[in-house]
Amino acid sequence: MNEPQADESQTILIVDDEQDLLDLLEYNLEQEGFETVLARDGEEGLRKAREDPPDLVILDIMMPEMDGWEVCRRLREDASLRTLPILMLTARGEDEDHVKGLDVGADIYISKPVAVPVLISQVEALLRTTRRSETPPDRLRVHDLEIDRDRFLVFQGQNGEREEFQLPRKEFQLLYFLAAHPGKVFSRQELLDEVWGRDVYVVDRTVDVHVRKIREKFGSDYIETVKGVGYKFRE
Repeated sequence: MNEPQADESQTILIVDDEQDLLDLLEYNLEQEGFETVLARDGEEGLRKAREDPPDLVILDIMMPEMDGWEVCRRLREDASLRTLPILMLTARGEDEDHVKGLDVGADIYISKPVAVPVLISQVEALLRTTRRSETPPDRLRVHDLEIDRDRFLVFQGQNGEREEFQLPRKEFQLLYFLAAHPGKVFSRQELLDEVWGRDVYVVDRTVDVHVRKIREKFGSDYIETVKGVGYKFRE
């Protein structure tokens, strides 16, 4: 077994109604140096996340009391938990389920069964990208947007007519990255590498879903689609 790689303060909340899986993930994550908190249904998971916010959530979908879709949606609606990394781990592997998971705010969607080393590598990769995004406080002003990387806030408008938005983590990181390079075209794979990290497994449509959600909030004037290539932020 490898030496623990995680910081002592890193806590993983695992929300799943399968006791065998909870035991398996608890054991293996703690062997890697993580602390774990377990919840056996959606309501318990949401309550524990609010009582003592973890560093990352592993979330099943089909659970009693409250399903994973609703848990994820409520986490993203909670201002204090909106940027919490969420990894959906579920037996539902259809494309529409994958897209729905991203729509409600999951950072990564993984279908069961998955090898434990693969899952742990995805947890560690997601936490690495989270730590990188939190380092230097910075503000970016482009067009009528002000993007505050320190507080994960976006302001739209000018002078006294500004509206404030607090985006989920990956939407914010994608918007910030594109806005920091106006006019430059990025392929979907380049955006996945830069925003999600090269070690995280996500599909190309992940970028499309997040771009659509950004456009729903701010309008379609900022991020342009370059047909057959990818996306760019308007110069």
